[in-house]
Amino acid sequence: MLEKTQLENISTHDFEKCLKCTICTVYCPVAAVEPRYRGPKEDGPDTERYRLKDPKYFDEMLKLCLNCKRCEIACPEGVKVGDIIQAARIKYSTHRPGLRDRMLANTDFVGGLATAFAPIVNFSLGLSITKKVLDSTFKIDKHRQFPSYSHEKFESWYRKHEAEQAKYPRHVSYFHGCYANYNYPQLGKDFVKVMNAVGYGVKLLEKEKCCGVALIANGLYNQAKRQGEININSMRESIKDNEAVLTTSSTCTFTIRDEYKALLNIHNDDVREKISIATRFLFKLLEADKIKLVFRKDFKKKVAYHTACHMERMGWAIYSIELLKMIPGLQLTVLESQCCGIAGTYGFKKENYQNSQKIGAPLFKQIKEVNPEIVATDCETCKWQIEMSTGYKVENPISLIAQALDVEETKKLNHVIK
Repeated sequence: MLEKTQLENISTHDFEKCLKCTICTVYCPVAAVEPRYRGPKEDGPDTERYRLKDPKYFDEMLKLCLNCKRCEIACPEGVKVGDIIQAARIKYSTHRPGLRDRMLANTDFVGGLATAFAPIVNFSLGLSITKKVLDSTFKIDKHRQFPSYSHEKFESWYRKHEAEQAKYPRHVSYFHGCYANYNYPQLGKDFVKVMNAVGYGVKLLEKEKCCGVALIANGLYNQAKRQGEININSMRESIKDNEAVLTTSSTCTFTIRDEYKALLNIHNDDVREKISIATRFLFKLLEADKIKLVFRKDFKKKVAYHTACHMERMGWAIYSIELLKMIPGLQLTVLESQCCGIAGTYGFKKENYQNSQKIGAPLFKQIKEVNPEIVATDCETCKWQIEMSTGYKVENPISLIAQALDVEETKKLNHVIK
């Protein structure tokens, strides 16, 4: 367990500012569907006052919290309600992660194995008998669809093109994350395509581990801290030579920028402001008139944008939305912000599956009413949930920009030397 003294700085999280207005509970997606969950006000600031006096007041039912941070967005006083709840789990929980939790949390280990045997793994995970075995043995709900794995990792593809990237005069580092590496390397390729078009080469970190969000959610805090320190140290070295560390995942970004310090006591103040999601970085360059984007005249898409919870917590959805609005042939509908319900590994677990689907139901209804060709979102697990629950294809905004981009004309305007 993390040392108790490491968490003293977040034991309060301004909980004394709580007005007891319960607006956080009103906006909590779990409280709306799960009677056993008392809500963020009671499980956060209210009970924290008692937990600080005696740990016996800790309740393992805090595991029902999605850590979506919507309580923090709603709080008029800026109380970090979600952090209070997660910190209490770190400090007081006596639950030990089982094999299922370890499997779901260790995305690098599982992803590395799965990509080596991707065709077999993908076929097997789609079989009803496999789903029944996972349901009965590991309590991974049989209704949950697994994301497919790629036979070639993004890192492997990148190494073939690394020499090309070194030729650019300016560079950014790319924290690709597990999804782009093991499940959908095309996202990483799209990111490289866009950055190259505006004159930036892409480099990878010397060492990259999973951001650790799944480890935190499943109680593997010490492992999350070790991996987080590797990532931050790699970013610290990378930023010495490159302009920024960019991601294409809202949850990876939020975890590295905010949860590392708040929950794992990882010092990142010196690099935090250089870590950004790609759409924010691009928008700020456009706003400063440092780059230009030219889009294809024949690109036409009807798109609905879903604001992922952690994207909303950072306040950064506007960057993805505004970039999508710049594409002339893209008809955009911004959906009302609602949690999709999956919360990473949360929605895979049998005990959470029904609540996960209930939480996401209003969002699924919205999407079906809009009836887009594509749903756009910055979160990969939102993608899995939406695709499984609605049947609509989901793309990252970076991929849509890459598809719509007139690469040659963009390079000309940005004076990119071929």
